[in-house]
Amino acid sequence: MGEKRAQHQRLDYLVEEFKADSVQYKDLETPKDTEGKRRILRSLMNIRMPKVLSNDVLSVQDEYLVGRAEEKGIVRLYDIPVIRDELSIWQGDITRLAVDAIVNAANSQMLGCFVPMHTCIDNCIHTFAGVQLRVECNRQMNQLRIRHGKDYEQPTAIPMLTDAYNLPAKKVIHIVGPIVQYKLTPELEKNLADCYRNTLDMCLENNLKSVAFCCISTGVFHFPNKRAAQIAVSTVDRWLSQHPSAMERVIFNVFKDEDKEYYEALI
Repeated sequence: MGEKRAQHQRLDYLVEEFKADSVQYKDLETPKDTEGKRRILRSLMNIRMPKVLSNDVLSVQDEYLVGRAEEKGIVRLYDIPVIRDELSIWQGDITRLAVDAIVNAANSQMLGCFVPMHTCIDNCIHTFAGVQLRVECNRQMNQLRIRHGKDYEQPTAIPMLTDAYNLPAKKVIHIVGPIVQYKLTPELEKNLADCYRNTLDMCLENNLKSVAFCCISTGVFHFPNKRAAQIAVSTVDRWLSQHPSAMERVIFNVFKDEDKEYYEALI
């Protein structure tokens, strides 16, 4: 009961602090119910530009998000069965996974989703990691702009590695998938394969032994789900055969039943 009460107190404190931090919404009426307060806090976190937060507020945010992760239920590697070789399928919220790295389907700005309460994976990961993640992404992008010019955007299939902060995972690998605007082309298929290959290369370089892939590009980027699954599995299979014992586990994280069926048919 004590931790539950503490979480309520943290939530109340954070809502007021994030409101005060936002000039536009400082006078926003706070809902009475817990779910309403969570929505307000998440929305204020989503729209917040990358900037330093006071250590006092940051400390409470971290305690609150760690508590939220425990409430949602942390899923560890031994909870996920191996289907064959080092491959697994897991359906659910990727922010629950305690693995070495989870993969975020990012956009070319690499700062997360600014749409309040949006259900995309980019929004979920940034929300439950905490505001530090956007700050780190912004710092890395600023360094890249110094090198490549002020208009630099992250290219398709080039991964960026960050800490995971308050997520159960150790790291987040952010990657921009290909966008299918009109029809699927061999180049777009190659780009998607590169996303998986380059991410696994990054795992190898950083001694990350377990990784959970989301269904890259299949949401608002309109890559056909079935073809995306085929490319994902074949690319990962090929990479694992070329790098034996490099990975303890590669997890295909799916959210929709449709994607789960595609992956189950392939593995």
